[in-house]
Amino acid sequence: MPPLAKATHATPASPASSAFPAFPYTEHDLARFRATQQLAYDCAEQVAAWIEPGVTERQATAELRRRLVAAGVQDFFHVPFAWFGDRTAFRHFHTPLQFFAGNRRLEEGMPYVLDCAPIVDGYTADIGYGGKVGENRVWDRLAADLKVYRELILTEVRARRPLNEVYAAVDAQIAAHGYDNRHQVYPGRVIGHQVTRTTVRGPAGVNVFGFGVRTLQTLGRELISERLHGRSPLWADGRSSRHAPTPGLWAVEPHIGFRGVGIKFEELLVVTEDDAYWLDDDLPHVRRWTTGSATAPATASTAAEPTDTLEATR
Repeated sequence: MPPLAKATHATPASPASSAFPAFPYTEHDLARFRATQQLAYDCAEQVAAWIEPGVTERQATAELRRRLVAAGVQDFFHVPFAWFGDRTAFRHFHTPLQFFAGNRRLEEGMPYVLDCAPIVDGYTADIGYGGKVGENRVWDRLAADLKVYRELILTEVRARRPLNEVYAAVDAQIAAHGYDNRHQVYPGRVIGHQVTRTTVRGPAGVNVFGFGVRTLQTLGRELISERLHGRSPLWADGRSSRHAPTPGLWAVEPHIGFRGVGIKFEELLVVTEDDAYWLDDDLPHVRRWTTGSATAPATASTAAEPTDTLEATR
């Protein structure tokens, strides 16, 4: 990761960057965002070790919330989510209500995704943790290939490509792997959104449609402010994302699927006026790739025909 000092000082304005605000966070701020993200992933790992066949999505989200609050979380950007089985790939999702935890029970061999967005002293994290119970070779393959998307997104953002073009590059890679784009099922088709420090006043712990009241106040303010400058704090593939990455913090969540198996990571990306980097590399999915506990990612020579390979694992 580049020195944090680089992120705390604006570089001289250039024609490409003059329309964008200066990077708004200090070294202290980034350390607090990183600590909140670590807390979120730590609680997700605790729940991953706790869940077993028979546990329902609702029980998993309740346990995740309990552990987060016990660790000092004061509010939530959104309520915790858990998806089991083919719900990890958002199969047959048609309304926003289907994202909320239900009575689906975890079974041997099932994939699962835990998603939470805690707030501590106004510092927000938004994370996604993918796992499985027992053996699932399709999940192994997708989990390994997620590494490609993390590297691709960073490369494209560092090149200052418009956000909608970065989205398209991710789409192209998903097609090359033979997978499905599942983040397009999220409301607004978003692959990410900006994260700011919550400073608005309002009742903590109160949620409307799954989002904290303070979150909705902050999002509303940011949407109005960014739209006035022809930008959006929501990262999708439409007209509103036809601009270079705005300096700040972005929660990024590429979500891929193959039939009844879906997986994603979600973590904070730091975007400065002239650079970008992931806020923290000490995260479960990165450690998985580093230690080789997932199968090797597909190479260019194998990515063209992944479906046959995946079919063989079923």
